[in-house]
Amino acid sequence: MKKINLAVVGATGMVGRTFLKVLEERQLPIDNFYVMASSRSAGSKLTFNGKEYTVEELTEHSFDKPIDIALFSAGGGTSEKFAPIAAAHGCIVIDNSSQWRMDPEVPLVVPEVNPEDIAWHKNIIANPNCSTIQAMVALKPLDDKYKIKRVVYSTYQAVSGAGLAGWKDLENGLKGEAPKKFPHPIANNCLPHIDVFLDNGYTKEEMKMVNETRKILHNDEMRVTATTVRVPVFDCHSESINIEFEKPFEMDELLETLKNAPGVVLQNNSAANEYPLAVDAAGHDEVFIGRVRRDESVESGINIWVVADNIRKGAATNAVQIAEEIIKNMQ
Repeated sequence: MKKINLAVVGATGMVGRTFLKVLEERQLPIDNFYVMASSRSAGSKLTFNGKEYTVEELTEHSFDKPIDIALFSAGGGTSEKFAPIAAAHGCIVIDNSSQWRMDPEVPLVVPEVNPEDIAWHKNIIANPNCSTIQAMVALKPLDDKYKIKRVVYSTYQAVSGAGLAGWKDLENGLKGEAPKKFPHPIANNCLPHIDVFLDNGYTKEEMKMVNETRKILHNDEMRVTATTVRVPVFDCHSESINIEFEKPFEMDELLETLKNAPGVVLQNNSAANEYPLAVDAAGHDEVFIGRVRRDESVESGINIWVVADNIRKGAATNAVQIAEEIIKNMQ
């Protein structure tokens, strides 16, 4: 198998370090490996596959050397500046920021859902929002079979989604310290506020879910609404998703559809108190679905509970899976 040269940009951050962990686990065929970050982290050491690497400072010349794929998780501003530079050098960028997601020239990809969209990339591919990724794994098989008419998202998102600063706010808040990342204490609290508020009263996070859902499922007319909430949980996002279909369904068939969907683990035994939990999803790459029940307020609808590790499947693992698809095509 042909080996590739791969770089991780933002390698010292929470997602960046998880990139390294997932790449080790999935054993991609890597020849030359590079870790890059800002000047603050340059010179620090990271271990990958038993070998120590020195973190390089990301500059305009970082991609002068031959790099086939770069995994970016260094924020939108960094991606806006450096992704085009990498792309111009022939490197395929898989970007975890929101910078390129809604660009019509850039595919927005969840490999279990729309891997075919990778084919039209122009050397930049966007990784969707963490809360969108897990929702798409759940919704795609149902959309294929019953055609989704409307989606209502209510999310319960872990503090790790706000990076190390969010994690620290909860950790320190449990000790009684004042928040530094969030506008209010997150310890023993729920904040119906993720990202900035927009003119329509929604937050940017909520509109990300709305717009990204339509783009990934190729349906600009789909009716989607969202309320996103930060909760005092360290890892894993949980989502209550209400779905209305155009077609009727039988519950047994629908459950079988979810059970056989790629990347899904169905945990739906209420009699045994079995349903997805954040503490169980942590460290896994699957999307866990349960509490599946008919929405009796509409003609054809259901409610589902969806849980996934937001740093793994919601960020690092999804990006690495995209890289795997690219490598397959290279072969």
